[in-house]
Amino acid sequence: MTPRSSDLVRALLLGLAASLLLTLVACSRVGLAYRNLDMIIPWSLDDYLQMSDEQRAFFDERLDEHLLWHCSQELPRYRDWLASLQQMSRSEELDPQQMQARFDEAREAIDAIARQITPTTIELLRDLDDAQVRQLEEALRKDIDERRKEHLQPPVSEQIADRAERMEKRLATWYGRLTQAQKARVRQWSEALGNQNQQWIDNRAQWHARLLQTLQTRDQADFPERISALMQQRQQYWTPEYRRIFAAAEVQARELLRDVHLMAEPRQRAHLHKRLDDLQRELAEIPCQA
Repeated sequence: MTPRSSDLVRALLLGLAASLLLTLVACSRVGLAYRNLDMIIPWSLDDYLQMSDEQRAFFDERLDEHLLWHCSQELPRYRDWLASLQQMSRSEELDPQQMQARFDEAREAIDAIARQITPTTIELLRDLDDAQVRQLEEALRKDIDERRKEHLQPPVSEQIADRAERMEKRLATWYGRLTQAQKARVRQWSEALGNQNQQWIDNRAQWHARLLQTLQTRDQADFPERISALMQQRQQYWTPEYRRIFAAAEVQARELLRDVHLMAEPRQRAHLHKRLDDLQRELAEIPCQA
């Protein structure tokens, strides 16, 4: 998966990308969630700062425009993406090149959203007052503290077990109940990642710090350019450690999916195909309204 962004930007970015991301995590009610994005996203933003009435009015107007763009332009791409997954999944063994293509397409979809919402994000951030910046700084600090407590305080062995359990649940949504051999493969994958939680959180904290540093210069002429880079060139701001492990982690994820699929029983393949069919139907039924 792609690296995490700051939570203020992420609330909008991931909200607009919800149909893709909900598909990836196998949400059971994609259509219902998507039709309520206009209510979900503002609540997400309120977790990080309190907008003024003027800021809220500006945000609501832009949000409507972004959601219409996303529904009309991006959802057809997601349906094509699911159709490609469906065709690929009917093979006994997943083709590595086709898998890489699907990973790249998912990344491109998120990048397209980042480009689309960059102007809105620049205007929202540039209009923050000092009190809102301090509020955002405190919210981001709490975010990192909570993640360190949840993901770094437990022993590495516990982190590995928790990561394996989360992956088993995700895969079970696609394949149904996993076999013991599949569970063993998931455990092997998680063990290979070791203490990757540390690199992920350190990378997240560095991105937060860069955003807050940039916000201190929001009255300067190059502010739009710097925010654009933070949103659209995220890899440029990765820590060296995260950059080192990211490519390897993506390869390990593809290999895990390939092996789990290769070990899949007929009932699991039937479950997968039905799941993909249902998701394509749900996305096709979502209306795009101005």
